Amino acid sequence: MSAIPKPEPICTYLDWDSEFFGQRIARANQSRLSEATLKDLLEWCASNHIECLYFLAESDDPQTVKLAETNGFQLTDVRVTFERTLSDVPRLSTGGIVRFAREEDIGTLRTIARTAHQDTRFYFDRHFERSKCDLFYETWIENSFRGFAKAVLVAEVDRKPVAYITGHLQSEEAQIGIMGVAEEHRKAGLGSVMIQQLLSWAAQNRARRVTVVTQGRNVGAQRLYQRNGFLTASSQLWYHRWFTT
Repeated sequence: MSAIPKPEPICTYLDWDSEFFGQRIARANQSRLSEATLKDLLEWCASNHIECLYFLAESDDPQTVKLAETNGFQLTDVRVTFERTLSDVPRLSTGGIVRFAREEDIGTLRTIARTAHQDTRFYFDRHFERSKCDLFYETWIENSFRGFAKAVLVAEVDRKPVAYITGHLQSEEAQIGIMGVAEEHRKAGLGSVMIQQLLSWAAQNRARRVTVVTQGRNVGAQRLYQRNGFLTASSQLWYHRWFTT
């Protein structure tokens, strides 16, 4: 007789986030709230001495939104997911403006990351120090290069990296992780160049679909993905529930 699988815990303690931010952080494994679910969440957080709970909620459930808003959950982001199928994408160039990242790029990529992601929920939530948020994304792009992502592509201007995009693969689906462009090179069309090259990489790795997540407040990114053939797939609400002042 096969063993009965254990039910998923109501929350997951996030070791990396907790160590990085120096606070006990967890993520709710539920996307909808009822009175009973809310009670279980808060009790779990109390018994595990959680200081911040991330809660990704479905945006189409009025009860969930009402319970979150009346129980101390702070809305920090609207999470918008885009997707597109892959067909007729250009082949990835092995030279010229776009190439795969190299070890010597890391310092420059970290510098770009320091200012490239300020629309995200961590910056919006003032419980997190902005300098720690800067370091968070610097660390993210370096970790992506060191194996967290399947691919890190960079765009060069005058032989210097000025933009990056990361890619992940899971079966026949690819995901765009993060994309950043140096401040002085924004609005120069590099975003579309990077996306098209990432699509090419995904197609060459036999992906049939590509997804990407951005912020509801980041209208520029949404328009960029739409110009490159992406359609809205879903929207969700990110809440943070703090148990400290």
